[in-house]
Amino acid sequence: MAVRAVRGAVQLERDEAGHMDERVGALLTAVLERNGLVADDLISVWFTATPDLHSDFPAAAARGLGIVDVPLICAQELDIEGAMPRVVRILAHIETGLPKAGISHVYLGATGALRKDIAQ
Repeated sequence: MAVRAVRGAVQLERDEAGHMDERVGALLTAVLERNGLVADDLISVWFTATPDLHSDFPAAAARGLGIVDVPLICAQELDIEGAMPRVVRILAHIETGLPKAGISHVYLGATGALRKDIAQ
């Protein structure tokens, strides 16, 4: 087993706690499924949210999925003029047998434009 990192992002349609929970939950689920992972494979997860998101902590969605014994942290993304609005990003550290090139980074919807080089 190796320690790897997997990236991902999702754009919210609106700043509402229930909507954030739904969309971030979908992102985390997709990251786990596309990489053949279970919650026990997670070492830690960093969440960032653009400054226009205030309704909830993105990490709350992970707790709602039952990811309760993994260190999670939330931070605010840089406030860059012209940046895509209402985006939650993740950086998850995982234990996996996958090689670096085998990691599926997950950018849902419009966020695929953020990292065309690694979005799948």
